Amino acid sequence: MPSLEYRLSLKNVTKTYPGIVALDDITFNVKAGEVHGLLGENGAGKSTMLNILSGVRPGDQGQIEIDGKPVEIHNPIAAREAGIAMIHQELQHVPELTVAQNMFLGRPLTSAARLFVRTRAQEKRARDVLADLDPTIDPAAPIKTLKVAQQQIVEIGRALLEQASIIAMDEPTSSLTPSEFERLAELIKTLSEKGVSIIYVSHKMDEVFQVCQRATILRDGKHVAVVDIADETESSIVSKMVGREVLHAAHTSYATTEEILAVDGLGRGKAVIDANFTLHRGEVLGISGLVGSGRTELLRLIAGLDQPSTGQIRVMEKPVRAHDPRAAIRAGIGLVPEERKREGIVHARSVASNMALPSMGQFTRSGLLRHGLMHKKAEEVMSDLRLRPPNVRQAIGTFSGGNQQKAIIGRWLAASTEIFLFDEPTRGIDVGAKSEIYNLIEELAKSGKAIIVVSSEMPEIIRLSDRVLVMQEGRLVANLQKNDITEDRLAHYAIPRKDQAVA
Repeated sequence: MPSLEYRLSLKNVTKTYPGIVALDDITFNVKAGEVHGLLGENGAGKSTMLNILSGVRPGDQGQIEIDGKPVEIHNPIAAREAGIAMIHQELQHVPELTVAQNMFLGRPLTSAARLFVRTRAQEKRARDVLADLDPTIDPAAPIKTLKVAQQQIVEIGRALLEQASIIAMDEPTSSLTPSEFERLAELIKTLSEKGVSIIYVSHKMDEVFQVCQRATILRDGKHVAVVDIADETESSIVSKMVGREVLHAAHTSYATTEEILAVDGLGRGKAVIDANFTLHRGEVLGISGLVGSGRTELLRLIAGLDQPSTGQIRVMEKPVRAHDPRAAIRAGIGLVPEERKREGIVHARSVASNMALPSMGQFTRSGLLRHGLMHKKAEEVMSDLRLRPPNVRQAIGTFSGGNQQKAIIGRWLAASTEIFLFDEPTRGIDVGAKSEIYNLIEELAKSGKAIIVVSSEMPEIIRLSDRVLVMQEGRLVANLQKNDITEDRLAHYAIPRKDQAVA
């Protein structure tokens, strides 16, 4: 088909890094008004393609065409001038600035002499653009006061303000609730009907099937297929992405009756209110609830990161000193945080260094770090966890999300942790790596570790958990045993209602 049939075409694009072919002779086409999925495992080449398209990184060879005409995109300004906008997984805002200031960031409306910013004119233009997206957003409000979903709408508004004809969305729902995704899906449909081309990157197959018409699948930097979504199933797409059939094994319970953790009356203001529960050796305890219900705050209290206002934590019947991460680590508690890149890793340091962070004492002698011993231990642990590539000396920031998550899990294995706290364990992780993380969690349970999993994905909670606690507005409102763990039951207890009593 000739290029004129496409709004955007990438032809024979190649990008290499030392020792890695990130993109290998890729061809990619998107029609005007189409919502086109870009799918693949972490490391498949999706981010590299988006970086080239948005001008962050140049390709080594190949050509980009828009409406049939070749364009040169050497930097983000050139991409913007070509009508290309990026909405990143990590929102690109300056929190202290207003909505309008963020929308005009880098290209403010100024007076004729360019001495003053025309604040009111910016706010009027921003209000006009946002009127069709979310008229409740105040352009004069600090953007940090908005919900995450509204901040994402502001990103879309900025793209429309720039008159973008191509918008690439990279994992746009990683921090959204299901209802917020439905609103985003409506916006995407509206943009598509107006002729805007959308490139949609997501690991959530249900979203892809809801919003996309076609999808391009990459694997190991190579083009695998272009598919019509209506002709595919989730299994068929996943098998193309990973090059094999991904088996979703049934849950196996390894829970025992031995109590290892007890939480008694734990609270922190309105975030967590009078939490009481126990955790047993070999058990996987799920914690479900809406975003903002207090799930993360509860894990942070258990891990000693925040100061509780009430209550106590006991491990093997011994109290753990509150608000003391070192005391929690000594008691055998390890947290795998939701914000992996911000709170879980030191990007520029090696996998081995990141793995050793909570247990550095075992790798030092007379105050000196024994690098050989640290690397040997890291190689042993990460071999068991199947780190790819198997190089513990490589900077952890260069690894995919799934492999970064393995390194964090390895950190707590090296520290002889007994209680693992997983906060959104597969956020931003592809389906293949997700299956591996599930298997790792069950292997930990089988070995006698006790595990708490917080997840916004109901199928994930159902797949992993022996038992589920449901949180609502800071309170634990339900304790569901395995046969009662269904999406309907989880939603029933998670959503506040006037007639609802605390379980």
